[in-house]
Amino acid sequence: MSIVLQRIYEKSNETGYRVLVDLVWPRGISKKEAKLDDWAKEVTPTPDLRKWFNHDPEKFEDFKKAYKKELLNDDEKIKKLSELQELQKKQRVILLYAAKDKEHNHALILKEVMESDLPSQNKES
Repeated sequence: MSIVLQRIYEKSNETGYRVLVDLVWPRGISKKEAKLDDWAKEVTPTPDLRKWFNHDPEKFEDFKKAYKKELLNDDEKIKKLSELQELQKKQRVILLYAAKDKEHNHALILKEVMESDLPSQNKES
């Protein structure tokens, strides 16, 4: 299927598995209104990285490198990304985010990483 990005504040006719990929709940959106299937806090940027970036377009390339490093070097993040990758093989996955800037946000990077090969995770099961 596919991975679709959508700002949580925008109405859409897209159907699929709806995943909020923000650490903080978006203001003004009720849980009922959000119609979420999942809230993937595990794959969000760390608070320090998020605060450093502060949605500054001039910092986006450095933010992208640092966020990818976080995503690909954390077993918990890789596990959740793998789960979402498996889901998108069966149905559309809609990554929901609150950022106003559609060209400089972590959801774009997350989608890019999900569409690539992930490193294998250390399984202890």
